Amino acid sequence: MARYVFITGGVVSSLGKGLASAALGALLQARGYSVRLRKLDPYLNVDPGTMSPFEHGEVFVTDDGAETDLDLGHYERFTGVHARKTDSISSGRIYSNVLEKERRGDYLGKTIQVIPHVTNEIKEFLRIGDNEVDFMLCEIGGTVGDIEGLPFFEAIRQFIHERPRGQSILMHLTLLPYLAASGELKTKPTQHSVKELQSIGLAPDVLVCRSEHPIPEKERAKIALFCNVREEAVIPAYDLKTIYEAPLAYHKEGLDQAVLDAFGIAPAPKPNMDRWEDVMDRLTNAEGEVRVAIVGKYTQLEDAYKSIAEALTHGGMANRVRVKSEWIDAEIFEREDPAPYLERFHAILVPGGFGERGTEGKIKAAQFAREKNIPYLGICLGMQMAVIEAARNKAGVTKAGSEEFDHEKGAKRFEPVVYHLKEWVQGNQMVQRKADDDKGGTMRLGAYTAHLKEGSKVAHVYGDTVIEERHRHRYEVDIKYREKLEKCGLIFSGMSPDGRLPEIVEWKDHPWFIGVQFHPELKSKPFAPHPLFADFVRAAKEVERLV
Repeated sequence: MARYVFITGGVVSSLGKGLASAALGALLQARGYSVRLRKLDPYLNVDPGTMSPFEHGEVFVTDDGAETDLDLGHYERFTGVHARKTDSISSGRIYSNVLEKERRGDYLGKTIQVIPHVTNEIKEFLRIGDNEVDFMLCEIGGTVGDIEGLPFFEAIRQFIHERPRGQSILMHLTLLPYLAASGELKTKPTQHSVKELQSIGLAPDVLVCRSEHPIPEKERAKIALFCNVREEAVIPAYDLKTIYEAPLAYHKEGLDQAVLDAFGIAPAPKPNMDRWEDVMDRLTNAEGEVRVAIVGKYTQLEDAYKSIAEALTHGGMANRVRVKSEWIDAEIFEREDPAPYLERFHAILVPGGFGERGTEGKIKAAQFAREKNIPYLGICLGMQMAVIEAARNKAGVTKAGSEEFDHEKGAKRFEPVVYHLKEWVQGNQMVQRKADDDKGGTMRLGAYTAHLKEGSKVAHVYGDTVIEERHRHRYEVDIKYREKLEKCGLIFSGMSPDGRLPEIVEWKDHPWFIGVQFHPELKSKPFAPHPLFADFVRAAKEVERLV
């Protein structure tokens, strides 16, 4: 039976619950325990798949095809444990499940209520995989007091009392604001947040207090007294230079020890922090810098490309260089020459996206990288734009485009080199989709196998000819253009097992130009950089030597 740690937040949002949860998972692993992390989100969306990147950040996709919150990316990057569909739940999914059961007659005509039906559904979700790991870490989105979060807090209260005593604890994150005028850290918001928790029947065992300033011992003692926690369980959380410092920083402040003490685990196994010391050594002792342009359409919010930013950092760590990324709005290149913007970079990355806005700028970025022999990594839509650029400028398909853009406009303006995928094989089943299907969850999602061409650049990068990567897209490069494009030098170096779906393209005579239909950034970790990003940064580093 797993021990449960419920992680909640108070005072304000965006305190770093996801990072604290991930760091705690890494620390428990360092002590020899197995962990799994979960996210419970109170919003009514069934999943984040159709939410705007400007509002919610990126959608993190799991191997089994779940579209989840970006916090699950933190969980994977810090622990290496692959997330599953059962590691992410929203109020929308909970209510949807309850209503489906009601329609089927599972409740035998009873009146459906938040208690017990909704709370029972939440508890059922929490129990999944109970016997698989030593610790289950469950983060609750939002802040204490949010009306939509109340069913989750009530379900947790019930869950804790239904389990054997000492099998569940609560870790609460709060903010200690600093008033410059009086030169004081104020503990009252934390006290009120804990009081709010207590009013719904929950009491924190560990308090993590975010602060921009050192927390004096007398303030920690005051917080412990008024919030009814032990003083050593009041853990400071200061701003860090990099998120990957979090495991070492939290360990220094005693977070993992406080959690083990709350469970009564003594003596606690000694931690092995070698992995995280090596990570920080590679980050802080870089031996150079490379500049990478990320030409995208959601550049106003960097969280929209969170995993890409982190994967580039990991690639830099693999090469002991610092990667300086700069976000460039692709729409600029639809009005202006990209050369003045891009010629100062060592490499260009064009990420995924949906819709036509900014795509002509992405095509120009791909053209610039091809013509100037600058390392280029195109991901999902970034691969498709590279193929369209090749079709237009090298293969003579002057009206090459994507069916996605004609579908939006309702007119046939392009010759569709990229088309809407209507059926594909997933495992042993044929999956079928229509262009007018619901948007949510109707893409090619999750891990799929690809076969790489012997002797290709990607086969060399991966060190293998069979790989498995995660997908999230509705449109595919049309295989019927393969012969024409390969005659021009654009090699289809990765294909689906049945040979129908292009997974990877690369320019034959280019130093490093690779486009992939999948999302390699989702599997990169600081202690295990993804091979594509590691080699992409290596190629950029070679350009640096020539500059």
